[in-house]
Amino acid sequence: MVKIQQFVVIVPAAGVGKRMQANCPKQYLRINNKTILSHTVMRLLSHPLITQVIIALSENDEYFSESDLADHKDIIRVKGGAERVDSVLSGLQAVDGQKYPWVLVHDAARPCVSHQDIDKLINECQKNDCGGILATAVRDTMKRGIATAGGMCTIENTVDREQLWHALTPQLYKTEELTHAIEQAMALGLPITDEASAMEHAHHKSLIVVGSSENIKITHPNDLALAEFYLNKQRAR
Repeated sequence: MVKIQQFVVIVPAAGVGKRMQANCPKQYLRINNKTILSHTVMRLLSHPLITQVIIALSENDEYFSESDLADHKDIIRVKGGAERVDSVLSGLQAVDGQKYPWVLVHDAARPCVSHQDIDKLINECQKNDCGGILATAVRDTMKRGIATAGGMCTIENTVDREQLWHALTPQLYKTEELTHAIEQAMALGLPITDEASAMEHAHHKSLIVVGSSENIKITHPNDLALAEFYLNKQRAR
């Protein structure tokens, strides 16, 4: 009998989301009477191959204990850090590498990720024995800007968009390789904006797996309405 691979997901959720201009961390804002964090985590746990979610939370988090996630048997809470990478590393340190040789990392503010995209990512990475990320191709004309003394920004040049991608999550890597890559990059003081950047510094290849544009990250106030639209659309399918 072939054993089915199981997966754990790390969800860094220690940020405050200043750009949302809200009176609570953005992951606790509500859509359809349910927090963004709850939408995200329950979407992940409803996937048949995902059996555990590790949430990295701020030490001063006042909201999680009152949420519907607090007593869930498949959720582990760990202490998050000042930066996203600190929270991811804290989550990795709580992963049983023998049980979960591969680990997914997913943004708390991406509640609209689909099971279909998660399946594509897992299948492509395992087929090629290589980690990777969900991404969407850049569609708009891209400009590089330069700040002026008056606080304005002017165009320096146009950037070729043909090979540019918007990095999404989840991102999927071998647990041991990702842990070592992050630890090494942090020790060297290198910038780590996502898991793929840590793997780049460690000279590991990453696959680009085309994902849905519905997998938005809620960052600004206007994103809430768009996320609600996508969630309602997905629920009606």
